[in-house]
Amino acid sequence: MPDQKSASRIAEIDILRGLVIVLMALDHVRDYFFMGAFAIDPLNPEQTTPLLYVTRWVTHLCAPTFVFLAGVSAYLQRVNGKTAEGLSLFLLTRGLWLIVLELTIISIGWSFWFPPLPFMQVIWAIGWGMIALAGLIWLPAPVVLGIGLAIVAGHNLLDSITPDQLGAAAPLWTIVHEGGPLFFNGAPVAFAAYPILPWIGIIAAGYGMGGLFLRAPQSRERTILVLGAVMLAIFAGLRLLNQYGDPSPWRAQDTWGYNVMVFLDVTKYPPSLQFTLVTLGVVFALWPLLTRLRGPIASVLTTFGAVPFFFYVLHIYVVHALAMAANAATGRDPSAMLNFMINSFTGAQGVQELGFPLPYVYVAWASVLALLYPLCRYWQRLKARRRDWWLSYL
Repeated sequence: MPDQKSASRIAEIDILRGLVIVLMALDHVRDYFFMGAFAIDPLNPEQTTPLLYVTRWVTHLCAPTFVFLAGVSAYLQRVNGKTAEGLSLFLLTRGLWLIVLELTIISIGWSFWFPPLPFMQVIWAIGWGMIALAGLIWLPAPVVLGIGLAIVAGHNLLDSITPDQLGAAAPLWTIVHEGGPLFFNGAPVAFAAYPILPWIGIIAAGYGMGGLFLRAPQSRERTILVLGAVMLAIFAGLRLLNQYGDPSPWRAQDTWGYNVMVFLDVTKYPPSLQFTLVTLGVVFALWPLLTRLRGPIASVLTTFGAVPFFFYVLHIYVVHALAMAANAATGRDPSAMLNFMINSFTGAQGVQELGFPLPYVYVAWASVLALLYPLCRYWQRLKARRRDWWLSYL
């Protein structure tokens, strides 16, 4: 996840970013290590277990937080002295750079194949969000906030429009709003997991709310907590009404446990209004706890949060390679993990025969974090002592 330097870093932002990047790593470890990861829906109460459900659901917090904080970081750069011209050019070039990396180096890491199936995920979304911000920052921050909130709140009005209604423009609509696979002559050529319009709304909202993070700590903490509570209350109201804000309506279940699972199972692809409210609402509600976090945990999270993009790129390759090694060491054929995206989406037989029970997923997750920490610590120190222009792109 992109990180930008400001004249004075806000410690809680790095801790928050570190927390969600650690959770993100858990999600991706689950994708590669959990047996049947692509055969079941971990949020379906009839297929999952409570621990598997929580393991998946908490990772929903990651992408909205990354994208929101990318907008906040852009605002902090602006108020810390970067000119509008300089910031606009940086956002434009960095956004394009992130898109290129998503379609090449990062997609290769997901697949371990060349040419890879382009996998358009959060880096893709942040890249396009930065390109949009390159134009939006010329407007007053409250106007940018209004535009962001309008997109977040209103894009579900477009849910009834589907690509097959648009003829030749179908691929464009898939990329902008619908999400899903892109085909050429009947064969999949890319997968737009993160359609860009809703994420542009979130990054714009982050930029528009950037001033909140410059308030005195006590005022900032109180305001963010209130905002989190309001967002969660609006989410609960919309979810109970079942009229707007998510294309998957909630229906009463036979048990209270199933009710909770279905109630919280809101749409991420693309992120619905209800998804954004509940995820960022939870994150904002956690903010006061982050301000009180001290000791080794805070230090580790700060390190990961200070170099999120470095962590992101490395962890994909480390997780994928470790999963192949672990399956090979236990007598399984890991060859299906080559060209992994295509094999997963097509349900190739070899993929279904790989993987481990959930407790081993957590062991693998801890191992990945332990392997990456010293590398991230080195990169954090390097970026702290050097001001080379190219470091801001990594």
